[in-house]
Amino acid sequence: MAADPPRPTPAQPRWAQTLTQAWLRRGGLARALLPLAWVYGRLWALRAWLYRRGWLRSTRLPLPVVVIGNVVVGGAGKTPTVIALARHWQAQGWKPGVISRGHGGRHAAPTPVRPDSDPAEVGDEPALIARATGVPVMVGRHRVAAARALMAAHPEVNLILSDDGMQHWALQRDATVVVFDARGVGNGWLLPAGLLREPWPAAIWGNGPLFVLHTQPASIPPHPAAAQPFRAHRRLAAQAVNAQGATSPLTALRERPRLAALAGIAQPEAFFQMLRACGLPLRHTLALPDHADTPTLLAALASAGPDLTWLCTEKDAIKLFAALRQSGHSATDVWAVGLEQHLEPALLDALDRTLAACKGLSSPHGHQTP
Repeated sequence: MAADPPRPTPAQPRWAQTLTQAWLRRGGLARALLPLAWVYGRLWALRAWLYRRGWLRSTRLPLPVVVIGNVVVGGAGKTPTVIALARHWQAQGWKPGVISRGHGGRHAAPTPVRPDSDPAEVGDEPALIARATGVPVMVGRHRVAAARALMAAHPEVNLILSDDGMQHWALQRDATVVVFDARGVGNGWLLPAGLLREPWPAAIWGNGPLFVLHTQPASIPPHPAAAQPFRAHRRLAAQAVNAQGATSPLTALRERPRLAALAGIAQPEAFFQMLRACGLPLRHTLALPDHADTPTLLAALASAGPDLTWLCTEKDAIKLFAALRQSGHSATDVWAVGLEQHLEPALLDALDRTLAACKGLSSPHGHQTP
């Protein structure tokens, strides 16, 4: 029987695809948007000046704060980096907690995230972090308020990790890890003419050191405040898991006759390429918008027809598996494939030294850092 030809990958709306491509080069569309980028840049500079003058307040917490973020639009691998760092510092004897904006969540006020929290309420990435690490997680529109609520609810916490927050200068930090993927800085221009949410290189808010982390190879202008860039080593987990909690070796899925994959992440094609590199013959792929909601994920499954074995990311499975179980369609053949991210020992050592210098800080409850 002849194999099905690969179907085209429906991605973001056409306008979003066009803009995303324009951000990677200095073409006509990007140049047409430069006047707006100039306005954006002046507003950014004004905001930075107001913080430097002290007219906009920046709060120093009594605990060490490490921000993991990026300077470009879209995800670049922040969440796997947060998970890797949280696990590392747990092993080192720290008691980390995580704060996040909670993209897609419904709560502006600080809201705790439990492993069983509804991603629609708290955001898919915070829910994934809570499940993957077991550390306390708090989401909220204002990171200072979220951090204070986290410390009040979990007095044992002695280290705050901020998932994103590069541009949230109201919270001071002791170290910043800025994450880049294969896009680098794109065409090097600010929004909306380019990818950049802030100039690069430029002064990074906060007094702590700056660490540059590449989750994929890319060439970026060096930052004078940062040491040599570090690399993250990424691979897919050896085991996939389905909605019932059953596991299967990834290699065993190669034998499925009709494999398909979907991803509602910032760079879906990167996930598909990693699956193919593992020898998985994908006959159909669905690239969905980042943070695609549950109805979008379910509609995508239904639109592709029956008799497919689906592979998805853990971030999608957080929403998809619960919906499949609740709807009675948990028998749908969907398997989540996790991403394992390992950080260079040199980066971990440098961050450990930074935290060692924070030993004088204590929590408001009197707990000293380890």
